[in-house]
Amino acid sequence: MTPVLKICVPGIHTSVQDFGRAGYRHLGVPTSGALCRSDLRLVNRLVGNSATTAGLEIIYLGPTFEVLADSMRIALSGTGGSIEVLDMPGAIFPAWQSVHLVRGQKFKVTIAPGLACCYLAIAGGFDLPSVLGSLSTYTRAGFGGHKGRILSSGDEIPLKLNSVDMCDERTFATLPDMARRAAVRITWGQQVEYFTAASLEDFISQEYTIEPTSDRMGYRLSGRPLKHKDSFNIISDATSVGAIQVPGDGAPIILLADCQTTGGYPKIATIISSDVEVLARRSPGSKVRFTCVSVREAETIARNHEATIRSIENSMVPVQTSPQLNVDALYDANLISGIFDAGNRQQD
Repeated sequence: MTPVLKICVPGIHTSVQDFGRAGYRHLGVPTSGALCRSDLRLVNRLVGNSATTAGLEIIYLGPTFEVLADSMRIALSGTGGSIEVLDMPGAIFPAWQSVHLVRGQKFKVTIAPGLACCYLAIAGGFDLPSVLGSLSTYTRAGFGGHKGRILSSGDEIPLKLNSVDMCDERTFATLPDMARRAAVRITWGQQVEYFTAASLEDFISQEYTIEPTSDRMGYRLSGRPLKHKDSFNIISDATSVGAIQVPGDGAPIILLADCQTTGGYPKIATIISSDVEVLARRSPGSKVRFTCVSVREAETIARNHEATIRSIENSMVPVQTSPQLNVDALYDANLISGIFDAGNRQQD
């Protein structure tokens, strides 16, 4: 029997993602891949996978799964999120630790409040066909991942491992910083001269709101409209993840993992590589401010970011605590029938 992970409740947007398919943008193929690579990298380490192994990217609402393998080891990213094992009343495991499960168990993923996405890693990864060197799902073209689409109820995702060894579960002594309130750092873009000086100042000084129409292709922002000096049309040229386009209505669009490979709107700025995931973790309705850094500063930030991630990886330790107990669930299970006050017991 092929080991699989069954989708009982899919959530809003759950898809298979790895680090993306590099080297095909010149052919019009987006990179795709995880919006927050650092998160996927770290949860993969907790279950013994290589950093780039494909996991499940869970956006906005957590799914419910059933284990159809002899045993499985999983881990969830996102401080404040949790894994609840449904046949173990009160058994809620926090994000950033590995969890051992066995055949027939069902578990529910809960995303931390205010966090747009998290990642579920499974030891051994998925037994799915690679498309252009990646398992990442690109839904607009319908390829990669599981049937080229987000997951649906009843889907069964084949696994590479039918069982995992019993061992100490692992967590990090130093937990990742989600940095959801920090200003997002940018460098000025390729067409910065297309904007008025007042708009450049306004872009840095104002606070934007992420619009509900945002998705993996791009985040749309609302705020005071930016103004172009003359035309807002340019000859289409190459785009990149993190580039910030400004169409004729003056509302910025931040390009993300599934973005198109070329575009004809002026690019006012580019989010530095280390901060793309800082933005991607924020859900619609969240606020965004920008601050400008030099290219040299951005390079230093990238090196420091990599050093931080490596430090977290090296802080892995055995889990010392039991799953968080849900007292309400214990009462609902009727495990307590009464109270005995030893201080008022009858004397012989």
